[in-house]
Amino acid sequence: MIPLVLAVWQRVVRVVGVVSIAAVLAGCGVVSRTPPAPTPADFLGISSSLVARGIAIDHVVSGDAGCRDANLAKTAISFRASGLDQTTPVPVYLYIFGSRESFVNRRADVDTCARSYVTDPQAFASIDASPFVLAGQGPWAPRFSAALRAGLTEAAGTGG
Repeated sequence: MIPLVLAVWQRVVRVVGVVSIAAVLAGCGVVSRTPPAPTPADFLGISSSLVARGIAIDHVVSGDAGCRDANLAKTAISFRASGLDQTTPVPVYLYIFGSRESFVNRRADVDTCARSYVTDPQAFASIDASPFVLAGQGPWAPRFSAALRAGLTEAAGTGG
């Protein structure tokens, strides 16, 4: 009688084990089919997205906000960009905020800072793609501007 009980018990344990493993594997399959929400890229991701759209980048300077705002400089990277219909390289300032909240709270600081490097306020150009702001002296050529916007938007992911 005891060997029969032991055999039944072993069979129950095996069935429970197989069902458990099947449930885990099925759960993994569901997770792997759902892509994670895209998060904002770092500068390498941003620049790669711009270069893929025909924008050339050089003279990259980390911490250059274009003004004397030390807090804004912590988020800033300046570079020269050209490409497509923008044949002359233009200096631009990229502000990378850590979150959408920081972007919202610091966005006005970018405009204040820009007053120190923009020579023609009527031609000031900027692109917002939370949590990023790209700004500089315009006017920017249309295809160049569109490529900057598309690249920055892609790099922003869900916007932090």
